[in-house]
Amino acid sequence: MRLIHIFLATLIFSFAWQAQAQAQPKKKAATAKHAQKSSQAKKPVLASKAAKRGKKVARVTYEAPSMGRMTGLHSAPDALDLKSSVALVVDQDTNEVLFSKNESAILPIASITKLMTGIVVSEANLPMDEMLTITQEDVQNASFSRLKAGTSMTRRDMLHVALMSSENRAAYALGRTYPDGLDAFVRLMNAKAQSLGMTNTHYVEPTGLSSDNRSTAQDLAKLVAFASKNPTVSELSTSHGFQLAMGKRTMSYVNTNRLTSNPNWDIEVQKTGYITAAGRCLVMQTKVAGRKLVMVFLDSMGKSSRLGDAERVRAWVESRPANAPHA
Repeated sequence: MRLIHIFLATLIFSFAWQAQAQAQPKKKAATAKHAQKSSQAKKPVLASKAAKRGKKVARVTYEAPSMGRMTGLHSAPDALDLKSSVALVVDQDTNEVLFSKNESAILPIASITKLMTGIVVSEANLPMDEMLTITQEDVQNASFSRLKAGTSMTRRDMLHVALMSSENRAAYALGRTYPDGLDAFVRLMNAKAQSLGMTNTHYVEPTGLSSDNRSTAQDLAKLVAFASKNPTVSELSTSHGFQLAMGKRTMSYVNTNRLTSNPNWDIEVQKTGYITAAGRCLVMQTKVAGRKLVMVFLDSMGKSSRLGDAERVRAWVESRPANAPHA
């Protein structure tokens, strides 16, 4: 019965999401400009009053509900009181499940998508030093990017910023410049998923911006385990930072997962992700208490909550008696 409720709620969410997307372009530009001016006019006044009082103002941000929250997944209790609606921790060597929570729920996965993008690119044996250029097509189809049309870099550098910093236009360009085109690239993503046994996974594009890119924690654990054995994906996804020379200026990129630069963590491969429908997501393979663990956290609310969940799981595993039952 619970599965039926989740299925129905998912359908309702999908219809609502599509309706919202179709209605959005119809909003008048004047309304948007008015809202922007109103917002800009209010912020300095509040900041000025706070400055006069000599007090720091804590920013309160609101995140729209994700699909997982709308389907009630977040209300499921768990022993570690995680903030993620979905979680799965697996010993990669033995396949032992240490922790699970809604692991079979099919949800949007945001930029976790780029992990598969990286695998397809790296296995295509294309020249990694070939120069690729961001086009207007990339700009139109991939938002939240620092790369402008006309920007050129090597295929390896595009893969680097896509995996490490979740660069959307770089990821889109990698798919678009595949020899047989973007559609063929997406087909390869889905074919690879099926070959890995990811039976509840489907991709429609290479960035993760679409909420139609969906998977389960169970499937993503298989993807992470496979990606950890890919030297290119492993190296680029865990890189701490990268500087890209752009003519007279230099663009600096950092890893979206700050745990990669934490000396207390030994991470072999990782990827973060976020869109409204997916919530905050994190997947990685890391060594904890001498074990290679695959961790999957989906639909966490709050920018740092997914990292907090990883810390909670690590502390729990380190204090956990040998042969203890999974939570």
